[in-house]
Amino acid sequence: MNIIYRPKEYCKEYAEISCGQLPQLIAVRKGLKPVIDELETFIDQRAKELLDEEKITNLHSKVSFDQRYGLLLKQSSEVGYGMDIMHMRKPAMFAFLGNSNLLDTIEPLIGPEIVCSPIQHVRAKPPSSHGNSSWSHGVPWHQDAAVMMKEAEGTNAVTCWIPLSQSTVENGCLQIIPNSGKLGYLRHQKEGGTTVVPELMPKEASISLECRRGDIILLNRFIIHSSLPNQSDRCRWSLDLRYQPIGQHTGRTAHPNFVVRSQRHPDHILTNYDQWCHMWTDAFEHPRGHAGHRTD
Repeated sequence: MNIIYRPKEYCKEYAEISCGQLPQLIAVRKGLKPVIDELETFIDQRAKELLDEEKITNLHSKVSFDQRYGLLLKQSSEVGYGMDIMHMRKPAMFAFLGNSNLLDTIEPLIGPEIVCSPIQHVRAKPPSSHGNSSWSHGVPWHQDAAVMMKEAEGTNAVTCWIPLSQSTVENGCLQIIPNSGKLGYLRHQKEGGTTVVPELMPKEASISLECRRGDIILLNRFIIHSSLPNQSDRCRWSLDLRYQPIGQHTGRTAHPNFVVRSQRHPDHILTNYDQWCHMWTDAFEHPRGHAGHRTD
């Protein structure tokens, strides 16, 4: 397992492009297997439900994990309903959010008092030829600061982008604009999806970050990035997780955050899976706060 990209803005000793292995990241990869198992089970259950409802005709149960979702989606867009961390609320996923080896890679960037941000997602990018998903056609250039409230602009948030299958130029890997993290927040627009206003885009050439299952891409909130269309015959799967120091604004007050590491108050660390589920249930049943994107 490799750390593919760590911007210089985080820490002086980090190289801008790094492909060196860290021992704790090899252990992170092992923690992904139960997460992938949960996703496979979820997809299998949804497929069987849709077959019973006569909304699909083929379960495609014999094909690989990175092929099946796209083939099912081609038959019905409903296969992906509820397929995100906050809706699925599965125990292996909850455990992975607090994975100690993952947190060990984040701690040098933001310190030992760490909150799991409420902005956390499973990303499934099916082949663009299969249709039924805007994700398949790529994601425009943006900063992650744009999906948080303005009040969180100063939050030292780190995005951990972790592929669950091989991520290549062909199937829509991430692209970044090098050195863009030092530009600060750039104004975004809604047209074409949340995207940096075109005239504010840097002129520097982009870099495509191809990576293997279980690699980690670490980005700060100002790195400009996008993803390419998926022109392969396989789905590109990934986790999009975010962490930040305790006490800083989460930028998403409508959704719950929780402590995953603390030296000062270890008793504040959330280890109760049922409590985590209740936090999300309460957030959806009693809406409050803000969950939108910035366009200023």
